[in-house]
Amino acid sequence: MDAPQGFVPGLALGRMFYDEVAREVVENVVQPGSYAAGFMGKGSDVLGYDSPTSADHDWGPRFLVFLADGASPALAARLDAELKRALPKTFHGHPVSFPDPDPLESGVDSAEGFDSDAVHHLVQITTLHEWLVRFLGMDPRGGMGSLDWLTFPEQRLVEVTSGEVFHDPRGELTAVRGMLAYHPRDVWLYRMACQWQRISQEEAFVGRCAESVDLLGMRLLAARVSRDVMKLGFLMERRYAPYDKWLGTAFGRLACGSSMMPRLLAVLDARDYPTLEKSLVEVYRALAGMHNGLGVTGALDTTPRSYLSRPYLVLRADRFANALLHAIRDTTLTRIPVRMGAIDQFIDCTDYIENVGMYRKTLSLYR
Repeated sequence: MDAPQGFVPGLALGRMFYDEVAREVVENVVQPGSYAAGFMGKGSDVLGYDSPTSADHDWGPRFLVFLADGASPALAARLDAELKRALPKTFHGHPVSFPDPDPLESGVDSAEGFDSDAVHHLVQITTLHEWLVRFLGMDPRGGMGSLDWLTFPEQRLVEVTSGEVFHDPRGELTAVRGMLAYHPRDVWLYRMACQWQRISQEEAFVGRCAESVDLLGMRLLAARVSRDVMKLGFLMERRYAPYDKWLGTAFGRLACGSSMMPRLLAVLDARDYPTLEKSLVEVYRALAGMHNGLGVTGALDTTPRSYLSRPYLVLRADRFANALLHAIRDTTLTRIPVRMGAIDQFIDCTDYIENVGMYRKTLSLYR
C-alpha cells in the first residue's frame, strides 16, 4: 500500500486500518453482529493530540475488538491467531508488527517494525465488561451511584468516552459511552464546589508569600491557583480534563480558553506582586462571572476583596463552594464529612491514579 502524504493521526490511521484490511480478517472468525470495534483508551491519539513525536511508542495501526461478554478465551485466541496470520506487516508505510514490550520499560516501541513470520499486532481483543473493569474498576452497566462517580479520575473518563466507535451493531459500546459522557448534575455541582474550595485554600497565600518577600513561593502558589482555575474551567463547561501533558492544549479549546489563557499567562509572567495581583484579580472576576452564567446558584458578588485585614485581594472562593453545596439535592454527597472532591481532586500521585485496583478502595473515604 502506498504511504499517505504527511502525518496521519492515529485515530484516522486506526479507522483506515479497520476498514481497509482488518475488518475482513476479524469477520473471518467472529460473526459481524456479535462484536464491536473502536478506537479508545490510553494514548494521545485517542484524544486527537498525537503528532509525529507520538509514533515512538504505543502508536501505529490499531483498534479494539470487543467480543460478546462471556465469549470464550478460545474465541479470542482464534481471532488473535488469525490476525497474526492474515494482517499485512505494513499498512500505508507504517509497521503493523511490533516486538513484545521490554519488561524494564513501559509500552511498545513503535519506532521500528518487527521482522517475524507472524504479525505481532497492536489490535486489542477483549470484552466490554473486561475492558470497563480494567479502566474503571467496575462495569457501570451494573448500576452506579454518586460515590462511584467520585472514584473515576477524569483522565480515565476521557479515555473511555473519546476516540470513535467503528462498529457496534448491538449498540452496547455506544450506550455505555453515552452513560459516561459526563457527570450527573449533583456530582458535577459537588466537583465544582470542591474545586472552588481548593482555590479558597491557597488564594490568600500568594499575597502572604509576597509580603514575606518569598517571590519563589509567590509564583509557585500563583501557578498552583492557575492550575486549579483551569480545571474549574473544564468543570464549568462540562468537559473532562485530561492529565497535565494535555491540560493546556485542551483548555485552549474550551469556550473560555481564548479569554482566560491570556489572563493566566499574565499571572505566570508576573515578576512582582502588584502586577501579579492585578492579573489574578482579572482571573477571579472572569471566573466568578462564568459561575454566575451557569445559573446553578443565585448570583454571587464577583468583586475581589481584602483577605481579612491583610493588604491583598482575593475572591473568597469559599463563597462559591458554599453556594454550590447548598444547591446539591443528593444527600449521599452532602453527607461527605470533608470537601475532598473526587479522587483526582485530592490525590495527585500518578501511580495511584493509574492503579485501577485503588479506585474501589477510595469509596471508604467518603463514608
